[in-house]
Amino acid sequence: MTYKQFIEEPNLSTAWAASLKSAYAEGKQDVVPLVVSITGFDDSGKVIEDPSIRAALDQYLAATGDQTVETVANTIFPISMWNRNAPRAQLFERYSRMFSRLQAASTKNRHGVYFQRMIEGGRASNPNQLDYIIDAYSSKDGVRRSLLQVAIFNPSLDHSTTGPRGFPCLQHITFSPSGDELSVNAFYAFQYMVEKAYGNYLGLCRLGQFVAHELDLKLTRVTCYSGISKPDANVGDVQPMLDAYERVLAETQGAE
Repeated sequence: MTYKQFIEEPNLSTAWAASLKSAYAEGKQDVVPLVVSITGFDDSGKVIEDPSIRAALDQYLAATGDQTVETVANTIFPISMWNRNAPRAQLFERYSRMFSRLQAASTKNRHGVYFQRMIEGGRASNPNQLDYIIDAYSSKDGVRRSLLQVAIFNPSLDHSTTGPRGFPCLQHITFSPSGDELSVNAFYAFQYMVEKAYGNYLGLCRLGQFVAHELDLKLTRVTCYSGISKPDANVGDVQPMLDAYERVLAETQGAE
């Protein structure tokens, strides 16, 4: 079902495009709040996408010099560093070794990167928040599900009266097991709908795939709550993306 402020789709690309269409139909106003829920994943936990919609977006991002969908997604989960057949410690170690180079690669990373915040800032005995919650949940039966939370926003670092910093807009992530299934929930204080949202959704889905794998669960839903979602491109610039979305809808309806 689709409303202006709630989108639920079995495909990441159509979920993002539906939210984009809804926002621009309202005259390019901020959407406050916006909830996008994605439910389509294959047997390995990989999210379902439509290549034509993503290609239209990436073409625009390349033309404007913005970060690609893949680059944004990697700030949340570095999929290329993950070997699902290896212990998760390998991923954490590889990322930590490379972090200084990743941070130096873009001025947008000067205040930090999301995945880096997830693997630090926790208990003194195990500062890696992701590792701690995975280990705690897997260690015994009956662990409270509210334990499975990762904090990104750090008031001691991030409370500032300076102008826009670009980080951290993602505040908090929870992982919600139910039976043999896993849902992921993320909250953004602010999100650009064109430059960031698709990559954010993709990164969160990949993070969910990783955590589901480590917990031996099936990823079934990723939901992103955004306090403020801002349309950040001209209507003419997003039209190719919306056209791709309409073609997908027409093909889907024609196949039914």
